Amino acid sequence: MIPLTPLTRLFGLPPLVSANTRLLVLGSFPGAASLAAQQYYGHKQNQFWRILQAIYASGADAIYTSSYEKRSEWMLSHGVGLWDVYASCERQGSLDSQIRNAEVNDFAALRQRCPQLRAVAHNGAESFRHTARLENLGLPTVRLPSTSPANASWSFERKLAAWRDVFEQFGLIEINGP
Repeated sequence: MIPLTPLTRLFGLPPLVSANTRLLVLGSFPGAASLAAQQYYGHKQNQFWRILQAIYASGADAIYTSSYEKRSEWMLSHGVGLWDVYASCERQGSLDSQIRNAEVNDFAALRQRCPQLRAVAHNGAESFRHTARLENLGLPTVRLPSTSPANASWSFERKLAAWRDVFEQFGLIEINGP
């Protein structure tokens, strides 16, 4: 019998938000590549930054290939913030299905940190499972298709359309606009 090795406790990234944040995108927990780089959506195959670039096509030339700091500032300037549901967990690899013994982030102070916050968008099913934890914020929550490479059943175009609809719904882009 092969002995089981204990999993290492992993710790997530701090929220990437500002007083201007109007839509908070919540993931589940950073994958191995993101944790190693200390960057949200740091895996080259993750489509998050490409989707944002496509939503804000004008003036966003290759933003997803820019430095993380530049991408982050650009995203925040559009009123979008990032965080994860889990503050820490145990996991091998990067799949949500492998998350064990997770601790959920404390969302209570979000309204103070983000006074213009209008909604929370969950990037995938695992994040959305925790939507009830955000009820005390009094904000609408929506589920978006995951931008993860593991979500191969959705094409880039289909994901983009769903994300664009939410950005329009909450006033981050003009309807039928960039």
